[in-house]
Amino acid sequence: MAKPSSKVLVINDEPLILRELLKGLNAAARSLDNPYGISFIGALTAKEGLALIERDGDIQTAIVDDKLYAVSDGRGNGKPARKNGDGKRNLQVSALKLVQKITSLRPELDIYILIEKEKEDQVVDALFTEAVDGYFYREERDYRGMYRILNAQIAERARTPFYDALKAYVMAAKDAWHTPGHSSGDSLRGSAWANEFYDFMGEHVFDADLSVSVKALDSLMEPTGVIAEAQQMSAHAFGAQRTFFATNGTSTANKVILQTLIAPGETLLLDRNCHKSVHHGVVLSGAQPIYMDSSVNRKYGVFGPVPKKTILKAIDEHPEAQLLVLTSCTYDGLRYDLKPIIDAAHARDIKVLIDEAWFAHARFHPALRPTALESGADYVTQSAHKTLSALSQAAYIHVNDPTFNEHIFRENFNMHTSTSPMYSMIASLDVSRKQAVLEGYKLLQRTLMLADELREQINSTGVFRVLELDDLLPEEVKNDGIRLDPTKITVDVASCGMTVDDLQNELFTRFNITVEKSTFNTLTLLLTIGTTRSKCSRLYDALMRIAREKRAPRRLYRTPDLPPFTDLAFLPRDAYYATGELVPLLDDNDQLNHGLAGRISCDQIVPYPPGIPVLVPGQRINDNIVEYLVRYLRVQNKVELHGVVYQGYVPSVRVLSSDEEHQLIALVASRPPRRQAA
Repeated sequence: MAKPSSKVLVINDEPLILRELLKGLNAAARSLDNPYGISFIGALTAKEGLALIERDGDIQTAIVDDKLYAVSDGRGNGKPARKNGDGKRNLQVSALKLVQKITSLRPELDIYILIEKEKEDQVVDALFTEAVDGYFYREERDYRGMYRILNAQIAERARTPFYDALKAYVMAAKDAWHTPGHSSGDSLRGSAWANEFYDFMGEHVFDADLSVSVKALDSLMEPTGVIAEAQQMSAHAFGAQRTFFATNGTSTANKVILQTLIAPGETLLLDRNCHKSVHHGVVLSGAQPIYMDSSVNRKYGVFGPVPKKTILKAIDEHPEAQLLVLTSCTYDGLRYDLKPIIDAAHARDIKVLIDEAWFAHARFHPALRPTALESGADYVTQSAHKTLSALSQAAYIHVNDPTFNEHIFRENFNMHTSTSPMYSMIASLDVSRKQAVLEGYKLLQRTLMLADELREQINSTGVFRVLELDDLLPEEVKNDGIRLDPTKITVDVASCGMTVDDLQNELFTRFNITVEKSTFNTLTLLLTIGTTRSKCSRLYDALMRIAREKRAPRRLYRTPDLPPFTDLAFLPRDAYYATGELVPLLDDNDQLNHGLAGRISCDQIVPYPPGIPVLVPGQRINDNIVEYLVRYLRVQNKVELHGVVYQGYVPSVRVLSSDEEHQLIALVASRPPRRQAA
């Protein structure tokens, strides 16, 4: 079993003092209980210290002298400085500056300051608002006491309140006279018909599947104990004021926030390419959506961010809006320059929700930051299972809204949350936070290195080519400060001589490889903290073997371009809850049914992937949309087209009847005007 290694970096500019500190502290670590593998290393300069922090993912704590000298000799070579002409040393950097640099690089680290007793008030006041965990007096040499404090702090970060309580309860082997019915697996164990399932899943899966009757494990719906504690530790880790665990995925998290912030008829701004859960939230909340078309890279069938000018224009034109919803990063790894957008929204008192489902890992490596929370977002949702180590459906809701109404949020949260949540999922969120804080930086360093290597290997095949940021960016967003998450690799497969479907099948059946997603001429690979070099090698070997077979290029049929948004005739909620009628996409001659033009959709019609709606409830249909849907069904024979209903073999869509349209027109006319901005 792997054992933890925890390094404490001491930054002090006096070689003799530094040597004495390291000797004393390492002696204490050797003589006392040391479960986290603590050892002490040193640096004489801030520059050297920052380089070590950047390079060594095992560093968990920094001890910084309140004043550092000798950063250089005045010639910029990093050697210890000599005294100046007055016999005094030149101040290298203040503790304040160095703490800020360390926090900017790795905000998860513990930081302690070495101070002189007589300057205590001055130093503490200067660092009051910074991420400092404690202070040590320079003249005291209580190495064992210092070690115990540092060990206790790492132990605190390594705690998993909920998982620890769950494990302790399971190991206590209590008799269960409550749900679930399998009763810790007793119904399955020894069963002639179901024992194989028990053996396959493992005993602790069933032991840990418990009832909300177990009060020691707290309540997800009204947490006051170990769940509340675990959530607060996660908030600290991700830089939020509050964090909530969600066991129904980011899909439900998005709906909860929309219902919390939007009243029926109120306006929100959202990118059309947001996850379908946001569109479901629009229906549930009764909101008046203002849809913003995303940018599209038609060459590769990739949907990009909404152009910044489109977002800023929508903010300017709709000061009555209550909420702005954006997705960052996208499925393909494209992420906004969020701060100016969020600042513009906040200037109009518009709250901001960022769907970070694919970006939960970003907080733990400077190459991926700033995160949405660091850019000022009020609400952020993250699928912890996508890029961290949580179980599927496990998600975080992070809140930094200064006017957060917890009661209203809790009511909406409980409306969607199961009263029988899966405790293993909650535990996985607790453990994912622990891992991200203690070794996320180290694991992401490896992931980013593997991503760079894999890019080079794929390009070396001469057939497959990794698309870089310039390749992926649609023209209209090339000056918007968009960045690419390097853990998402999109590969151009047009020259391999196979269709995307054939290539995916070849990788799956011949090489036992499954990839994340595809367009008509690309594959997207997702690298995570669990990616290994051996997996990268197997993928490279497979692609190189296919490349060497030198198949002649084939014509690839492009997915039809998504038609522009038409207009929203009615609130999505009103159209969705209508009875409607089914109208076929094709007429009796198997041609486009032009009778659908002008009708109002009751449903969301979504090709999946990528999951961007062609129609939303309340939207007016035109011939372009009908043609798109028919072409999509004919060309993409394996596609999922959610919302299309088959009457026999005839694809149909649900639309408002004529009577329902007239009723909704009257209903809209009778409603009071929507709330306007002050």
